[in-house]
Amino acid sequence: MLRLMALLLLAGTLALGAKPAQAHPHVWITATSELVYAPDGSITGVRHAWTFDDMFSTYALQGIETKTKGVYSREELAPLAQTNVESLKEFGFFTFAKADGKKEKFQEPVDYFLEYKDAELTLHFTLPLKTPVKFRELALEVFDPAFFIDFKFADKNPIKLVGAPAACQMKFQRPNDGTATAQRLGEQNFLDGDNSNYGAMFANKITVDCP
Repeated sequence: MLRLMALLLLAGTLALGAKPAQAHPHVWITATSELVYAPDGSITGVRHAWTFDDMFSTYALQGIETKTKGVYSREELAPLAQTNVESLKEFGFFTFAKADGKKEKFQEPVDYFLEYKDAELTLHFTLPLKTPVKFRELALEVFDPAFFIDFKFADKNPIKLVGAPAACQMKFQRPNDGTATAQRLGEQNFLDGDNSNYGAMFANKITVDCP
């Protein structure tokens, strides 16, 4: 139960964001993502790698027994990985997709596992689309609506297209999270009791055009 509660810190306690004092992140994730395509040019899913900050990683690892102190194998971390993806399900894995303006849904994650390196945990998982889809424009956003979690994509190779048609062009827009306007609007939203989509101002936005 203690390990379960540790992981639910990532998702279940998002409700803490209802207070103005909580209008800032408590968990930091450095992310990379791959958009995966089938040979016919349809997109089949998104493959994520999320590296949690060292403080959260240390907390999440409490109580896990290992053969070698300080070394965590994929097998030893498997129960934690399962708890992690299950706790994220309620929030749609903070991954939101539209193909030609239509919202797309994902299936249950597959190929998920945790790895531990340099005092940090990285969660790897693939989100298959319920139905692979061909498109002219794909819009993908990664963010936490309540901004309990801050997603920062890696500086180097943050997004990759895997198997995409040669004509497809990708653009990536990082959130402009330092603007005074965003902060002022966010604080007002919290004071008004509306924090349902505060984190959208800090969304990482990926667009792919396939003429």
